[in-house]
Amino acid sequence: MTITEKILAKHAGLKEVRPGQLINAKVDIALGNDITAPIAIKEFHSAGADKVFNKNKVVLVPDHFTPNKDIKSAEQCKILREFAQEQKLTHYFDGGDVGVEHALLPEKGIVVPGDLVIGADSHTCTYGALGAFATGVGSTDLAAAMVTGEAWFKVPESMKFIFHGKLNKWVDGKDLILYTIGDIGVDGALYRAMEFCGPAIERLSMDSRLSMCNMAIEAGAKNGIIAPDKTTKAYVDKRAERPYKFYASDEDAVYSDVREYDCSKIEPQVAFPHLPENTKNISDVGNVKIDQVVIGSCTNGRLEDLRVAAKILKGRKVAPYVRLIVIPATPLIYRQAMKEGLFEIYLKAGAIISPPTCGPCLGGHMGILAEGERALATTNRNFVGRMGHPKSEVYLANPAIAAATAVKGRIAHPDEVVRK
Repeated sequence: MTITEKILAKHAGLKEVRPGQLINAKVDIALGNDITAPIAIKEFHSAGADKVFNKNKVVLVPDHFTPNKDIKSAEQCKILREFAQEQKLTHYFDGGDVGVEHALLPEKGIVVPGDLVIGADSHTCTYGALGAFATGVGSTDLAAAMVTGEAWFKVPESMKFIFHGKLNKWVDGKDLILYTIGDIGVDGALYRAMEFCGPAIERLSMDSRLSMCNMAIEAGAKNGIIAPDKTTKAYVDKRAERPYKFYASDEDAVYSDVREYDCSKIEPQVAFPHLPENTKNISDVGNVKIDQVVIGSCTNGRLEDLRVAAKILKGRKVAPYVRLIVIPATPLIYRQAMKEGLFEIYLKAGAIISPPTCGPCLGGHMGILAEGERALATTNRNFVGRMGHPKSEVYLANPAIAAATAVKGRIAHPDEVVRK
């Protein structure tokens, strides 16, 4: 079996599972946010339930429209807050404790290797970077899991992506996943598990692995996953709230597709509007003027991302008429960035620093685009109207390109700003 099949079989109480099989499986974590959880809470009560299956395993994170941007968002968050109090949930994060959910849960050790995680948010697949099976579900599925502690699944086929060679300068996990989506398309892994492996993946940091698995959904995947190793162990050992288990695919596991990539041939990538599959090498981008740059989100708001951006911005200024918004993904990342002097670099450059929030990524707040404006963002989606006006444009790239772009006022290679 593949790693995905093994985790599903274990949680379904079965010796083995095969692609296409329908199973009922126990969940380790059921996650909701301020957009999706209110519906789940309503359905929870409509079902006649009065108690969640386990107060330690239901996690609520109001991160999308927070700090509350208007009355409607305040009402949404109030529903979560009252439910968390009523159910005495262990893992409820609010105010100064809140972070972007998919950065917060790994950081807190709430998700561990071998887990089965569902979240009423499509980017729940992020946790595959820890060697967990994690996938997004609808609000009603979340409600059912909050009551029963279980969810149903169709076991997905698995695709294997093997990355060889040495990464070029300024290339990280964001570029590898953008390159992959550019290769297979936004439906290239539809309802399949994307398993990332190979020597280049083994050398990736945990931050880069989280970025890769975060965007598996942008290829239509059910989940993204990386077999845990010594890098995973070093990350989870100091965080894990619970015992964990490492799973790995068998050598004779069956895959629907196997693709191999030579990382030495992969440049930093930019996804053009209006799909993540519209990728170009940074050398092929041309002259694209930008009005706003966003560095943050559950894809690239981690400490490694902020450090790379600061390295490029140090001693430089944001281009005239360009807005640079930096959003650390969690309070811990925020505090560490401040401690390391990164905020000083951003502020001297002319950037705006936001508290942890999803904010502009989904057109929430803290950076909405007007008609005709263009943004380059380290976020995960660039659909029509994703960050504001339907006639605005969003380009996706890594934090190094984002910082260089902010300085140049157009999409720029980092080497244009920081000479070799």
